[in-house]
Amino acid sequence: MAIKISLGKLIINQPFENIINIIEKNGFEILPITYDHVAKVSKLSFHHRDPFDRMIIAQALSEKMTIVSHDSAFDLYRVKRIW
Repeated sequence: MAIKISLGKLIINQPFENIINIIEKNGFEILPITYDHVAKVSKLSFHHRDPFDRMIIAQALSEKMTIVSHDSAFDLYRVKRIW
């Protein structure tokens, strides 16, 4: 989120620090990047060129998690996405 905000691709109406507090209060945790995630990203098709998004896709596939994103390119990886 911080990278998207700094690039102007994600607009929020409050300081990022407030978002961090909201995320923590709702029980979200930071997911570390594991060797399994790296191996998975190395095998992904190039439907999406953004390396950060590709890692998110690999993590979601490896961990059987849902991605929260407005980017419909994620759907090409058959990963569950909401938003």
